[in-house]
Amino acid sequence: MSRGIDGAIDGRTPRPFTLWREVLVAYFAPALMAGAGGVAGGQAGLTVAAVTSIAGTSALVTLLIGTWLQRRKGPRPWTANLPRVVLVALLAVGAATTAGFVGWFASQWLPAHTGVPDAPWLTRLRLDLPISAALAASVVSWRWHGARRAQPRQS
Repeated sequence: MSRGIDGAIDGRTPRPFTLWREVLVAYFAPALMAGAGGVAGGQAGLTVAAVTSIAGTSALVTLLIGTWLQRRKGPRPWTANLPRVVLVALLAVGAATTAGFVGWFASQWLPAHTGVPDAPWLTRLRLDLPISAALAASVVSWRWHGARRAQPRQS
């Protein structure tokens, strides 16, 4: 049995959107992949970043966007009605922009204005955070929109 990108098995309806599963995958997938890359390449900084800033950002963004998309009163009409690719692009750009600002803040502002020393791991944040946020926002919004489309309409 093969699964498509939206979780469908052999053309059937996709799996239901379950936020806690999405968050777990959002943490473990980048942690394993980036961690393996760090170990294989002998980059200790990447190995540490894999389980901290990369996977942590991915899980946090998935939790925040997934919770926002799945609010109790139902989805916002514009999120459900937009084409999937447009929704994914909007949320990915928004998440990357926000995370980029957080990465800049942590790497530039903190050492200059607080007692936090300027360290190499702070410099990594300017790249790790926006990339992780964009990927997580893309995946969670793609999955949510696909699962939403597959649900029967309620009148």
